[in-house]
Amino acid sequence: MVRIGFVPSHRSPFNKEWAISMRDRVIKSIEGNIEEIELIYPDKKLTDGGLVTFMGDADKVIKLFKEKDIQGLIIGMMTFGEEIPNLLIAEAFDSLPIHVFGTKEGPFTKDGNRKSDSFCGTISTASGLARRNIKFDFSGIYFPEEKEFISDVKRFSKAVLASAGFIGMKVGALGPRPAPFETCAINEVGLIEKFRIKVVPFTLLKLKADIENTKEEDIKEIENEIKKSYDCKLADGRIISKIARLEYILKKYAGEENLSGFAIQCWTAMQEEIGISPCLSMGRLTDSGIMCACEVDIHGAITMAVQHLLTFKQDVPHFIDWTIQNQEDENTFLAWHCGNAPISLKCKSCRPQVNTHSVLGWQIGYDKCYGTAEFQLKEGLVTLNRLVETGGRFRMLSTVGEAVPDNRTLRGSWKWVKVKDLKRLYRTIIEEGFVHHASMIFGDIRREMNTFCKFTGIDVIEV
Repeated sequence: MVRIGFVPSHRSPFNKEWAISMRDRVIKSIEGNIEEIELIYPDKKLTDGGLVTFMGDADKVIKLFKEKDIQGLIIGMMTFGEEIPNLLIAEAFDSLPIHVFGTKEGPFTKDGNRKSDSFCGTISTASGLARRNIKFDFSGIYFPEEKEFISDVKRFSKAVLASAGFIGMKVGALGPRPAPFETCAINEVGLIEKFRIKVVPFTLLKLKADIENTKEEDIKEIENEIKKSYDCKLADGRIISKIARLEYILKKYAGEENLSGFAIQCWTAMQEEIGISPCLSMGRLTDSGIMCACEVDIHGAITMAVQHLLTFKQDVPHFIDWTIQNQEDENTFLAWHCGNAPISLKCKSCRPQVNTHSVLGWQIGYDKCYGTAEFQLKEGLVTLNRLVETGGRFRMLSTVGEAVPDNRTLRGSWKWVKVKDLKRLYRTIIEEGFVHHASMIFGDIRREMNTFCKFTGIDVIEV
């Protein structure tokens, strides 16, 4: 649930009964259509008609919203609206995402007057926010039952949840960044200064000891789930046990430290020191809501977490490499990784297989590299995002494509993705300084991502 404060604004001498009716319709529409929102608003005892009309109403509503610890604010003009009370409330919550809308006009009164005139009032409140440098999102002028209004409120509320989860987020760094991968280097201080995001380091030495000390009874359920869901004929019981132990310990770390995800040293220290590839465990953890990125890619893990939050935590992403252009279709590329995809994203006919690492096995020894989950992903519309920082400026790549079927059997976890203009996308990735990893989630979340980035001060590069 995301807690959002609603300011139903009214100005006298516009029609009070119309304003009360519109307020009630807005509440009914939001609460009846978006179950993920806990809508907080003045009741009809707190203010006259449950509206915000007078200066004193602002003080009452600010107190209410602080007591309820709202995460976002919606200011709606039920009639013209009173800009000064609206702006006092906005000033009290200027660090939160704010959404502004107006309501459509009803029929004229018998003497030819307007009941509402909300658009003019919406301008007054919006201009006051602008001159105060308070960021806000404007949806439009609606009747509350309109699908577009409900869609806009849902979009905004997803961005509110993502912003609340993003600011102050904690991400686990499991081991040091692989030496050859400068592309995964980050500025931790910049994350702390701008977003209060903290990186929590864990050593592979501690991880190895904790895995070895895990009791068999603690991992039985995980082992059984793996054996039931994956083709394990290539991996013996010792390997499955170690995969389960890794998952158990990482979930324990995440709970103890309140982590949104991990960036994991999966290349090549995990194989050399622990004796498995962590890919399958990473996919299962991502499916459970603990995002897991490869090669200690902190910004990658953060991108995954933001995508997950922008779906009300209902969908999970696949952490991919941008790889090859399709040999037959110039606008299709292979979204691939070694075997870390969540099993919830598998294609209908696929039976995921536990295998040894297709790239590292020959180098380190195939017996030390079991633990990948290999399968083709499902079809459908996808959004691809990537957060990067250069020179203190944070940017988010955003694009969409279509995950298309293919009858080949490839190694790793993979999907061909068709985009509108792959040459332009490749050029943008290269020239804008993005890196070789991205997060891919099913569905089109570009509008939600744009709204989130607006409130967090991240520049969007959309292709």
